[in-house]
Amino acid sequence: MLEEAEEIGRRVRRARLRLGMPQADLATALGKTQGWVSKMERGLIELDRVGLLNLVAAELHVHPNDLIGRPYASSPAENQWQMSASSIMRELRRYDLAPVFDGTPRASGDLWREMTRLHRLRDAAANVAILRVLPDLLREARALAELSAGHEREEAYAIYAVACKFAHTAAHSLGHPELIAMAAERAAWSARLSGDPVMPALADWMRVWDMWATADWDDSLTLSDKAIAGVQRDYERGDPLAVRMWGTLQLRAAVSAARGGRAAETEERIGHAKAAADRLSDYQGPPVYDRHSVTFSPGNVQIHAISVALEMGDQTKALAINRRTGPDVVAALPHSRQGHHHMDLARAWLWDGSRDRALGELETAERIAPQLVRNHPVARSTLRSIVYAERIATREKLRRMSDRFHLDG
Repeated sequence: MLEEAEEIGRRVRRARLRLGMPQADLATALGKTQGWVSKMERGLIELDRVGLLNLVAAELHVHPNDLIGRPYASSPAENQWQMSASSIMRELRRYDLAPVFDGTPRASGDLWREMTRLHRLRDAAANVAILRVLPDLLREARALAELSAGHEREEAYAIYAVACKFAHTAAHSLGHPELIAMAAERAAWSARLSGDPVMPALADWMRVWDMWATADWDDSLTLSDKAIAGVQRDYERGDPLAVRMWGTLQLRAAVSAARGGRAAETEERIGHAKAAADRLSDYQGPPVYDRHSVTFSPGNVQIHAISVALEMGDQTKALAINRRTGPDVVAALPHSRQGHHHMDLARAWLWDGSRDRALGELETAERIAPQLVRNHPVARSTLRSIVYAERIATREKLRRMSDRFHLDG
């Protein structure tokens, strides 16, 4: 794995030289020194924040995956998901053609029940399994839209939009930029046809995520606010689905603000999300099915507060927030969110100088959400840093012991 850091550095150097850009110019654009860029290109410094990786890629006019070699090389069995991704891409490309579907599609109520299976897979961070399910589901939803009218047709398009959201999330986790882009486009198209007033905001939520890849922090905040305005009226009257979407959009905006170095706005956005979570907790009424699959909750707000502190390089604050966060709050979250949380804590402990705690958190993250963690650039960067530091420490111990034994004499 240590060679991976060197290869990332070589890719950065090649991309920089293709542009004819001196190290000093890249350093200025990143707010770093030329020495820092030189060490990074030699694999001696990790790109250990997603925002930093994305900023480097944006300055070099490449996709972040081009720098980190994602999707990562793995065994043929582990690469089978790419066949499912190709099938999904095929379905998304023919979105406006008559679907090839044998038989009669199920009613929308049955398809929504099928979606609950995807919710469970998403909560377990089983992204490969999600991709296997989606080609047939997308095909059936389109067939239903083609054959039905009125509300049933709108529901078919809503199902199609949320299926695109699942494809989008899995593609981000596994590293498939083409599927990411196409899933977002098709989600926006089907959201407009769904008749669901919240669904367009979900499509914008996806686009905000995609803007991070090119470090467009200002545009991502503008788009977040556009989507927030779209659900503002329903949020104010307390519609639970609108409250969920409004809150999760504020969390998206908090991440954008943190990566853009806007500390005050980051705190403000987290505060807005907490207010939405409180409203959700105070809701009195029948259970509401989270049809948009945004998993917004007080616990999710809390772990985002930790995450954005790390995006701004403040591990002390992140660890302080974590100490105030009860284990039950984290345990109530889906495995996908727990995995992200423990990855964040691993990074925080590493920056704080505790490699043992960092490794323990990384092991916990891998146990909870193995697919997510093994394919996440920050997790890999954290593990490389731990291994590299341990090797240096071991070499130093051996050198001192060798001196005591006078092995060189």
